[in-house]
Amino acid sequence: MARTASLSGFPEWLPEERLVELHVLDTLRRIFELHGFSSIETRAVETVGQLLRKGEIDKEVYGLSRLQDDEGEAAGDVRTGGKADPHALALHFDLTVPFARYVVENAGYLAFPFRRYQIQKVWRGERPQEGRAREFTQADIDVVGDGELPFRYDVEIALVIAEALNALPIPDFLLRINNRKLAEGFYNGIGLTDTAGVLRSIDKLEKIGPARVAELLKSELGATDEQAQAALKLASIRTGDTSFVAQVRALGVSNEQLEEGLNELEQVIAAAVQRAPGKVVADLSIARGLDYYTGTVVETVLVGHEQLGSICSGGRYDALASKGSRKFPGVGLSIGVTRLVSRILSQDLATASRSVPTAVLVALTNDESWGAAQDVAAALRGRGIATEVAAKAEKFGKQIKFADRRGIPFVWFTDDDGKHQVKDIRSGEQTDADPASWTPAEEDLHVRVLKA
Repeated sequence: MARTASLSGFPEWLPEERLVELHVLDTLRRIFELHGFSSIETRAVETVGQLLRKGEIDKEVYGLSRLQDDEGEAAGDVRTGGKADPHALALHFDLTVPFARYVVENAGYLAFPFRRYQIQKVWRGERPQEGRAREFTQADIDVVGDGELPFRYDVEIALVIAEALNALPIPDFLLRINNRKLAEGFYNGIGLTDTAGVLRSIDKLEKIGPARVAELLKSELGATDEQAQAALKLASIRTGDTSFVAQVRALGVSNEQLEEGLNELEQVIAAAVQRAPGKVVADLSIARGLDYYTGTVVETVLVGHEQLGSICSGGRYDALASKGSRKFPGVGLSIGVTRLVSRILSQDLATASRSVPTAVLVALTNDESWGAAQDVAAALRGRGIATEVAAKAEKFGKQIKFADRRGIPFVWFTDDDGKHQVKDIRSGEQTDADPASWTPAEEDLHVRVLKA
């Protein structure tokens, strides 16, 4: 079970917990690379102006400054006249905004459509609670085009994420998918022209309920009772197949943008029903709060752990990155790795098969045997077997107990005549062995993460 962090919102893992996290990260890397995504890493800091140009979460951004200026005086903060200095530095709160900057700056060196994955720490100054940390790891995949990006990538991204999540030691999950064109076209069709405002209100549905959302639509956006109810009816539609199309059309709203969004969402859901059955639903309540999304939007929940919130989210953005008249549309999804790992550990959903990578401890017969023990260890390591050498020539019982405390399954002995034996300290079985050929069973060679 995960420990409580001594500094709230900044989790640290014990070695066996870190092995679980590494398994999650390695699995994601493997799946992403199997689908042709290249790894990049961007700097941890961006200018405040870059970070805040497309969102409204400035209260959550950590500013970056030195404790003292060049004259040794206390340095000021990143705000000037009560407003954020756009040239000041701040820690990135997600990986999408830095990625947009990276694409613009490196467009001449990239082959488009550019397929990237990025696994990095991000920082967000929100109230810490389970599933919400101030420092956490995200794993993103995106495809970005130059000028245009075929819609088929929206479908592919959803399928890649479904495959990646399916390979992790987590409970069943559900990708909840909507389309901003569908929602905005519908709102325009019923006369609600502040579509961004409506989306922000609908985004609060699960937190405050439909009655409160209806009040917000009426008090803040001037919606009539009928308009508010129509918006809520749209948001109530949820299907595991393409039957949502008929349900939306039954609401009697006609709009060109609505039809475009319906068609796009239908393509995503149809492909998912075929290739990831049971993992995807059309959920027309999904809005996504950030302004840069323009089409497909996704949120993902763990079945039975919905209170944790979304573990993977994102969507299509057609105008996030641009360079003069040159546009770089993209689509991507982000997995909250720390949120996932925290839940895995706190609920004992998966555990590492041992607490250290080491498979073998080479015991010492006497202090003079240390050099020979290192030769044995080198032979084992040369064939990919993680090996340690005991530090002191204590009684064999003590050396075995040390291995047991460390979680090391095998202890290697060499007698004065150069005869080798290896002991499985779990079963007590001890057999002759040759450092040039002995290999543990496959399940003991590497740490395995086992789903509960």
